[in-house]
Amino acid sequence: MTNGWTDVANTDVVLVMGGNPAENHPVGFRFVMEAKRHRKAKLVCVDPRFNRTAAVSDRYVQIRSGTDIAFLGGLLNYALSHDRFHADYVREHTNASFIVKEGFSFADGYFSGWDEDRQRYDKSTWEYERGADGYARIDKTLEHPRCVFQLLKKHYARYTPEQVASISGCTAEEFEQAAEVICSTGRAGRSGTILYALGWTQHSHSVQLIHTAAMLQLMLGNIGMPGGGVNAQRGHSNIQGATDLGAWNM
Repeated sequence: MTNGWTDVANTDVVLVMGGNPAENHPVGFRFVMEAKRHRKAKLVCVDPRFNRTAAVSDRYVQIRSGTDIAFLGGLLNYALSHDRFHADYVREHTNASFIVKEGFSFADGYFSGWDEDRQRYDKSTWEYERGADGYARIDKTLEHPRCVFQLLKKHYARYTPEQVASISGCTAEEFEQAAEVICSTGRAGRSGTILYALGWTQHSHSVQLIHTAAMLQLMLGNIGMPGGGVNAQRGHSNIQGATDLGAWNM
């Protein structure tokens, strides 16, 4: 959890996926309602079920179970293709400008370096290209074809609204309406938060889900900002801290 519950009151947009905080975390959910009342924040709920969170949301999108990554991928593509990402933040506070070695690729569902026999990746082509000083080469214009930004943009270009709709079961129009609200935070002076619970953490692809959510928030400039973050909802105060920190050697 990158931000505390009380900080949700500082947000402009709340995206809820993989959870139902209005019913399962009602005490913390009051900060969502405070943001709606005092900041006119928008609440977007994306869930297979029309639940209590959806009932008080400004926009509800129903998707098929297990298609969250496709929906998030569509949001990334929407932000990148509609110039909704926070360019200054991305340039200065992420690795988007870092240039990746020649040889990195993605084809037929695999990144470069996949070893079929060993069932694992050789990640040597995933490393950054280094200059004579030993440091990673960067391109602050974000235009180099092998910089992280361009590779990310190319990878997620496949997640068009139509493709998201075909995978997730919502309509392209429903997706675009939600995307416009969510990606409206990709500029200075606005912030958005993502709230999730066990629908993501206990998913068979939970790591990929939360990685994708983090990438989206970084593109929008919502990490390290009041009212931003990728925030897990938990049943009691210690469980998330323990899992984020790691096991204690008792």
